[in-house]
Amino acid sequence: MTTKPEIVRLLALLMDGNQLKRIPRSGWLLRGVGPAETESVAEHTYGTALTALFLAELIDEDVDLARLLAMCLLHDLPETQLMDLPPAAVLHLTPAGKRKAEESALRSLLSGVRSSPALQALWTEFEEASSVEGRLARDADKLEMMIQAACYERSGRRGLDEFWETMAQHRWEFPVCRKLFDELSARRRLEPKPHRPECQQP
Repeated sequence: MTTKPEIVRLLALLMDGNQLKRIPRSGWLLRGVGPAETESVAEHTYGTALTALFLAELIDEDVDLARLLAMCLLHDLPETQLMDLPPAAVLHLTPAGKRKAEESALRSLLSGVRSSPALQALWTEFEEASSVEGRLARDADKLEMMIQAACYERSGRRGLDEFWETMAQHRWEFPVCRKLFDELSARRRLEPKPHRPECQQP
């Protein structure tokens, strides 16, 4: 039987999770994508889950879809407390410090939720890529980011070259994800670049 404290705690968690709809992905903002066009963390989470769902049928390993999609939904949940840290900020944090802050935020968010230990374990699997689902969810996270970059560029945005350069060196977990990224990159090279005039001096 569900108790009143459990109901109260779950509603608090869902209200916290709702904040992801209003937290922008800071990397795009810092590269000149306008606030009105910048995707939210929640939009990225949806894209990651959708990407992972379809990737799952293209790899040669058995995948537990429930675990995979749970990881995708959980992977950025700590950002309700920490916000989306831009790459420049992450450079000034040790990996251990960032991880500790995220783990603390997740524990706080999931406190009082019956499945908290299992959900925290899934988040850790994602972070450590310690299972087939964790590895695939991480690939989906990166691939979704590059699909978004391609969509921004097709709408006329520039200044995103560093994303492509970084991901060209990325070690993908699954060959099909590398193939999808390579195809996306090849199409990018063939697409005409719309002219965006530089700001004029008065």
